[in-house]
Amino acid sequence: MNELDPNDLESVMRKLNQDTAKIEWQLLAEHQQQEAVVEVDLSLDLILVGCEFVRDSRKQVEEWLADGLLAKVSDETAECWARENKEVWAVVVAPWVLVQQIKS
Repeated sequence: MNELDPNDLESVMRKLNQDTAKIEWQLLAEHQQQEAVVEVDLSLDLILVGCEFVRDSRKQVEEWLADGLLAKVSDETAECWARENKEVWAVVVAPWVLVQQIKS
């Protein structure tokens, strides 16, 4: 993301959209062990959340955390997702991996 201007929201959104993919939960195990995986509530747009991380919008991220709309994936959830062979949407916003369950 270093090549992007965090203030150019349109470019950041375009880049994150290109970098977002469905991925099997098991492939994120290493990141989960490092407590670097953040689950994004289904009520939020994964790309917009990623943009706020890129832009270092601390106040917005703290509000989402306080409202329970963002949270590190718990060990219990990670184990459940592994048992279910869950697939999630994911985007890397270093040092974080943002994930969101796939809407059914």
